[in-house]
Amino acid sequence: MECNYSVARNSEIELRLLIEAIYLKYSYDFRDYSGASIKRRINHALSQFECNTISALQEKVLHDPIAFMQLLQLLTIPVSEMFRDPSHFLAIRKEVVPLLRTYPSIKIWIAGCSTGEEVYSMAILLREEGLLDRTIIYATDINPRSLEKAKQGIFSMENVRAYTANYQQAGGQRSFADYYTAAYGYAIFDKTLRENVTFADHSLATDSVFSETQLISCRNVLIYFNKKLQDRAFGLFHESLCHRGFLVLGSKETPNFSAFGNQFEPLVKLERIYRKS
Repeated sequence: MECNYSVARNSEIELRLLIEAIYLKYSYDFRDYSGASIKRRINHALSQFECNTISALQEKVLHDPIAFMQLLQLLTIPVSEMFRDPSHFLAIRKEVVPLLRTYPSIKIWIAGCSTGEEVYSMAILLREEGLLDRTIIYATDINPRSLEKAKQGIFSMENVRAYTANYQQAGGQRSFADYYTAAYGYAIFDKTLRENVTFADHSLATDSVFSETQLISCRNVLIYFNKKLQDRAFGLFHESLCHRGFLVLGSKETPNFSAFGNQFEPLVKLERIYRKS
């Protein structure tokens, strides 16, 4: 029993040293990410890198930037889909868009945009509602490979059937095929959808606010943060949003128990859509 405790304790120390080493060497800050989430991803990385210990993994990524980039892909989980949770996008279309129309120009921040599925979903929705031409979208993530893929707007046709069903359930007004060209097993999305999109490297853990926005979407990112980092993120969102701006979160996320819980009020509670108080 004591031996098992010692092994677990050593593993905890190694994990903390690895996270600190990543921050000091590469300036990626995972120190306030959820402990259980990070531990799960690192354990998966051990098998992927064929390392017996976290210390061995640390040695590898400290001395090999390519290995670190491979680890970063495992740590940031770039998983998404277009019009994910269709009822969420339908609520934006019905409840938020009419209010966005009252602004002469619109700025939207998609924080943790991953490989861009939500960016293109939002752009399509705004185009159908006649708002895309007067909207600037800031799409940010800490993973440079994910951002590069998002810029390209090329997705596997294997996923497009599910995307099409999501789009239709989200109140889509056209044929989803109008927005992409199919070639060699891939869907290449209309480049005009990203003409008003700025893709940028941004960390909610270390970076500051860069613009006033009318809407911020940060879905399924905060669940990987501990409370301290969640509070920091909500602080950034509160600072960035204009008076009565909109904050949209993932299905398991809420500002209610954060330091900014009284600074946001629900607009569509079930779909995690809030307004700045």
